[in-house]
Amino acid sequence: MPSDDFEFTELLPLGEDTTEYRLISTEGVSTVETSEGRFLRVDPEAIRLLTAEAMREIAHHLRSGHLAQLRAILDDPEASDNDRFVALDLLRNAAVAAGGVLPMCQDTGTAIVKAKKGQWVLTGGGDERAIARGIQDTYVTSNLRYSQLAPITMYEERNTGTNLPAEIKVSAVDGDSYKFLFMAKGGGSANKSFLYQETKALLNEATLIPWVFDKMQSLGTSACPPYHLAVVIGGTSAELAVETAKLASARYLDSLPTSGSPLGHGFRDVELEGRLLELSQQTGIGAQFGGKYFCHDVRVVRLPRHGASCPVAIAVSCSADRQALGKITADGIFLEQLEHDPARFLPDTTEADLDDSEVVRIDLNQPMAEIRAQLSTLEVRSRVMLSGPMVVARDIAHARIKERLDAGEPMPDYLADHCVYYAGPAKTPEGLPSGSFGPTTAGRMDSYVEQFQAAGGSFVMLAKGNRSRQVTDACRAHGGFYLGSIGGPAARLAEENITSVEVLEYPELGMEAVWKIEVRDFPAFIVVDDKGNDFYEQVRLEAAARPTGVRIG
Repeated sequence: MPSDDFEFTELLPLGEDTTEYRLISTEGVSTVETSEGRFLRVDPEAIRLLTAEAMREIAHHLRSGHLAQLRAILDDPEASDNDRFVALDLLRNAAVAAGGVLPMCQDTGTAIVKAKKGQWVLTGGGDERAIARGIQDTYVTSNLRYSQLAPITMYEERNTGTNLPAEIKVSAVDGDSYKFLFMAKGGGSANKSFLYQETKALLNEATLIPWVFDKMQSLGTSACPPYHLAVVIGGTSAELAVETAKLASARYLDSLPTSGSPLGHGFRDVELEGRLLELSQQTGIGAQFGGKYFCHDVRVVRLPRHGASCPVAIAVSCSADRQALGKITADGIFLEQLEHDPARFLPDTTEADLDDSEVVRIDLNQPMAEIRAQLSTLEVRSRVMLSGPMVVARDIAHARIKERLDAGEPMPDYLADHCVYYAGPAKTPEGLPSGSFGPTTAGRMDSYVEQFQAAGGSFVMLAKGNRSRQVTDACRAHGGFYLGSIGGPAARLAEENITSVEVLEYPELGMEAVWKIEVRDFPAFIVVDDKGNDFYEQVRLEAAARPTGVRIG
């Protein structure tokens, strides 16, 4: 017989679910009485329907709380002009995406579904298949991008054309309901998940806080801040720490206890969350181009650990903060109520009210030498508006062009004559010139810059996030520039700034093809100039010179 003094706790015990849900359907859900008790019978179609609706919903709609945080930036007198400019752009983007045609981000993400199936729920099997079918149905029938690459051999890949496979995990739990967390995680955000194998020596305030501050600054901006930042300390395994950080960044673990116990469950350290949020405001990075709002909020979760291990995980949810809860109960199929009227968070403020500095207009129809000469007169941090033709190329196109250069072929004229935008579009809706078409992370192309500029191309680059030292050195040596685009407002860029799109080369690569686009008043900032100045390095040095109340070891 079990001992009466046995005590058990879930590792992540969540409190009451206070989410507001809306009813999707009552079809495919029934109850059945058996000799063992009453069961909830769920048809595969109910699971497919909920999943399809959830994935479509999170591609176009955000939580009200997230939008309220963006509005708070506009209302904060301590926010920088750049903070407010980015926040306004993200709110305008949300209003465009809520129309249900253009997704909020061109990287419509890897589909992630975490499900908890109660022991009184009967489905007859095939749950993961039903979830996957719902995901495919939405991606195929909506203006979403296919980003998943199937490995054909170790070195050859092929786009699956459905955005499958997805990351699906179904857990067995107590209860008579089927609960879900649906997420769409873009590459920029997913790539800012980090694992550090530390020791007991980290577990004191004097060491931990400056350590986290240092790692916070290293995140950069390529995942489109302001971030929802999560820090997880401890874990019974490395993989548990990383997964917990991902869930915490989605605010899925907000109802955890706020103190620990001898049984070893995880808990939130709310006091430390507040301190780290204050420190995030002192990085100087702000909402991408300098300021206060590097993070909307911070979640800190402490987990139990093996005495010989101390994993620490950090993750973010980006400006495309895409997640929603769902559930199937005896009452029907329910999905979290997201905000369908984001325009109510928009102020009467116009862009002209947000920045006292002059916005410089750059005509991209000029010869490249004249474009570079005009940019050379400006300082880093300068805000520019771009109009005219640009070439779009990203990872695979860069690899193909490098192969040509290595074989002795010349640099393609389109990279010599035009600004290159690192991006990959979502599908183009009928009647529009472009699908959602925001920037991708610049750093993935860093290794190509020196060779390309030496060969006479890639002199003006446009993307999101910070660059490595090798890019700064190449720009100084060859007279190049890197312009930062606001990460996040892909729908607004497609509707307001991109007037035409055509394939130039490699059409077989799909969204990875080389494209030519025409833009009008495309907003950007000078991040790296031809003199070797780097905006983000300046921000880092300025932050290091300011007193922060944290000891940097």
